[in-house]
Amino acid sequence: MQFKNHGKVAILGGGSWATAIAKIVLYHEDSINWYIRRDDRIKEFLRLGHNPAYLTSCQFDTSHIEFSSDINEVVKKSDILIFVTPSPYIKSHLRKLRTNLRDKLVVTAVKGIVPDENVTVSTYFQQAFNIPEEQIACIGGPSHAEEVALDRLCYLTVGCPSLENAQIVADILACKCVKASVSTDIEGIEYSSVLKNVYAIAAGVCHGLKMGDNFQAVLVANAIQEMDRMLKTIKPSDRTISDSVYLGDLLVTMYSNFSRNRVFGTMIGQGYSVKTAQLEMEMIAEGYYGTKCMKEINRHYHVNTPILDAVYNILYERISPTVEIKILADTFR
Repeated sequence: MQFKNHGKVAILGGGSWATAIAKIVLYHEDSINWYIRRDDRIKEFLRLGHNPAYLTSCQFDTSHIEFSSDINEVVKKSDILIFVTPSPYIKSHLRKLRTNLRDKLVVTAVKGIVPDENVTVSTYFQQAFNIPEEQIACIGGPSHAEEVALDRLCYLTVGCPSLENAQIVADILACKCVKASVSTDIEGIEYSSVLKNVYAIAAGVCHGLKMGDNFQAVLVANAIQEMDRMLKTIKPSDRTISDSVYLGDLLVTMYSNFSRNRVFGTMIGQGYSVKTAQLEMEMIAEGYYGTKCMKEINRHYHVNTPILDAVYNILYERISPTVEIKILADTFR
């Protein structure tokens, strides 16, 4: 199905990236539907004119937003659904859905793997809701919600097997601070967005261990090579790994102070336990969950992934970061 006139857009999720995407979409759309799970958050949003918990500097004219804590109500009223929830919770949100999605254009801005299923979010939508693959798209970076809130220029790539549908989503996102391009490599974009979070944790760990900029540069160089090996094995394509949706997203996530995965990794490198770091951050570091999922996925592919393995050993096998990074460093050239 091709969506010539795209109709109503819905945002499903109440976090920082959902808030940033809502801001972007409202540059073009007269109004949007917005699913936020908690009624108290909706009430405060309406009172304050901004999300009470995330990106509080982003002001909204709430007369252009129809909020609801009922996911089925939002889905029924909408034609394009942009899902922006942390990957660990995507299944619990979708379990509530009783509405047919086959006539919707489903867009995932979820940067993670569906836990237990160990598949990309687009694949999960296909399998669980019987949605044609050309009606599923994904949004890739490089971008941080915090910079969107500041109106800093960012570049997004929309992946979809149908370039026509990808362009519809790209046109919705493009605005004064966003340039949006299209690609058919939806799975490559999704897998790379998971891997770059894992590598950002590694970068943070090394920063916490005070490894220095020289080592960080070598880590990045090896990370893009590892990502390329993984993508070529899991989803062969004529993609160019140096494109911004792959290399650019990797760089910004590994280096930026806005990167929650890098912050999480830094705390681990400084000696925090995983649980303590998670509690102190009060935000989801997707890479923690992505590390385990990608490790399990790679059991089927047997790709050489020393960085993924090192992060997994630190987070899940409780091996000392100092010991594990020393072993990792010896594999680099």
